[in-house]
Amino acid sequence: MSIVISGTGLYTPPHQISNDELVEALNQYVANYNAKNQAAIDKGELEELKPSSSEFIEKASGIKNRYVMFKDGILDPEVMAPMFPERADDDISIQAEMALGAAKEAMAAANKTADDIDLIIVACSYTQRAYPAIAIEVQQQLGCKGWAYDQLVACSSATFGIMNASNALIAGTAKTVLVISPEFVSPQLNYGNRDSHFIFGDVATAVVVEKEETASAEHAFRILSQQPITTFSNNIRSNFGHANRGTPETRFANDKLFMQQGRKVFKEVLPMVYQLIDDQLAAAGIQASDLKRLFLHQANINMNTFVAKKVLGREPVDNEAPIILDEFANTASAGSIIAFHKYHSDLVSGDKAIICSFGAGYSAGCFVIEHI
Repeated sequence: MSIVISGTGLYTPPHQISNDELVEALNQYVANYNAKNQAAIDKGELEELKPSSSEFIEKASGIKNRYVMFKDGILDPEVMAPMFPERADDDISIQAEMALGAAKEAMAAANKTADDIDLIIVACSYTQRAYPAIAIEVQQQLGCKGWAYDQLVACSSATFGIMNASNALIAGTAKTVLVISPEFVSPQLNYGNRDSHFIFGDVATAVVVEKEETASAEHAFRILSQQPITTFSNNIRSNFGHANRGTPETRFANDKLFMQQGRKVFKEVLPMVYQLIDDQLAAAGIQASDLKRLFLHQANINMNTFVAKKVLGREPVDNEAPIILDEFANTASAGSIIAFHKYHSDLVSGDKAIICSFGAGYSAGCFVIEHI
């Protein structure tokens, strides 16, 4: 049985924040913090915070801009977090709203209606609540039958979600699957941390996964091979959760937000990733030279360049390994899907590509795909 990805969708939030805006807010926050705590800093009880620059951000990450659902508060040195009103239980949730925008575009691209979709997987790094599942809310909003669930595997959520969709199709528990990644990550970002305040942006992506025999889209991609992999690491972590109520004194400590040890991540994740890619190319019976495009996880331009060069054995040219980091920043699991969404329309029958994710866990997921 052949499984295909037959439609993609992208929802872009309404607000943008440039590096210059972030740096101005951070540097004012740093100046305020250092002035307020000067005595403790002089005694060695606290560490002085360091300012940043747009040049540092772009060199370190390749990021120039990011989109966010809510801009208020992020650039206020006294707040340094997005501020938005809580919605009533009967109102659509923020993530469901994002998900719908991407889902409808993906369904249109795949020539599918709500009656065709019988499984929805919301696969993302964070959900704004534990239950009811965001996926079931989206199911209700779209008017789909069948079943739905949420799945969290950090930056590999989208690829793992597509693999679970494929498994459901093979098992016969679904006929057409919608995998949506509404990455509402800005509330989990520490905007007062020089090393990470610039990393993430909000976005939502969606893909339709179905059997090849039912596909009627202009662009559909057969999955030739697929494999997820995980190995435990604390080097990317967030300790936020309902159990924080048990220790009120640390409920809002910095470890409840996104944390990473970037150099360790770079050193440990990348060998796992390019080995996974090599293994999947072998499983699909193709060579790296057969690849028309590499749709890689968009975490950091240096990581992307390293993986692309390792796989291809040379520098990528033109749009062989497209980068969307400069506009969208790191969008967690959505990054490789954004690249796929924006850079697949020129591919033709027989063209082959990979979609690959990697991130916290550690986790990584890789597909080899072929335009049918």
